[in-house]
Amino acid sequence: MRQERKHYSREGYLLEHYHYFHLRDTAGQERDFHFHEFDKFVLLIQGKVDYAVEDSLYTLRPWTVLLVKHHAIHRADIDRSVPYERIILYLDRQYFDRCLPEARLMDCFETADRTGQYLLVPDAQQRQTLADIIAAYERTASEEDYGAQAMRDTLVMQMLIQIGRMGAAGTEGERQYDPKIRRTLSYINENLSRELTVDSLAEQAYLSRYHFMRLFKAQTGSTVHAYIRQKRLLTAARLIREGVPANQAAAESGFADYSAFHRAFKASFGVSPGQLKK
Repeated sequence: MRQERKHYSREGYLLEHYHYFHLRDTAGQERDFHFHEFDKFVLLIQGKVDYAVEDSLYTLRPWTVLLVKHHAIHRADIDRSVPYERIILYLDRQYFDRCLPEARLMDCFETADRTGQYLLVPDAQQRQTLADIIAAYERTASEEDYGAQAMRDTLVMQMLIQIGRMGAAGTEGERQYDPKIRRTLSYINENLSRELTVDSLAEQAYLSRYHFMRLFKAQTGSTVHAYIRQKRLLTAARLIREGVPANQAAAESGFADYSAFHRAFKASFGVSPGQLKK
């Protein structure tokens, strides 16, 4: 069942309490590194996909659940040769905290963030329970009669409870970047406001320019320039949402030319920095 994305804007805002997707295709939607203002989880049904979340790589297996906390930089690398089926749930943290504060439904994201274990694996019973909840949700997805929305809300909460009970995959499914690239990503994150050139980064990694560029692309799925540019844009967007003036956010994110920043920002997010602030 494919649901319309009419409530999800390009800027990455969730305009509902939650939004559920069950997507089936052979191409997938491969995006550059990005982040959201909301939390989400990805449940793989079938297919082959690697997720880069911040500085870690995860290979998803059928019925594993990947937690992606708000503001976490992430990217999906999809094998387009096989069908790709997944369930994605966007979640408004404040809504669930208000609904059942004593249940602490969103604690799974905090636990994942604290332990660094973002990939969860259900046991056989949890998997069956989760499958039953998903089937029940999808049966009610188009219903509008009495209590239908409340039923859907309850089922989403049940999903979160089951996810909170799952065990972490540990090192299963997790792959670390090459140490040289891992150090490079950390250096980029810590020095966005400085000039970052391929030559200087290659020198830091003790690699030739050619081998550094090849290794970076193989590990991250992105060119060096594209990664730095997107990271700077995402950082600027976060600063603007936090109330930092756009020109200051641009400078702190490493853009020396505000007009170039403005063009790149609008091309990436579909809105100007001023519109995003509003």
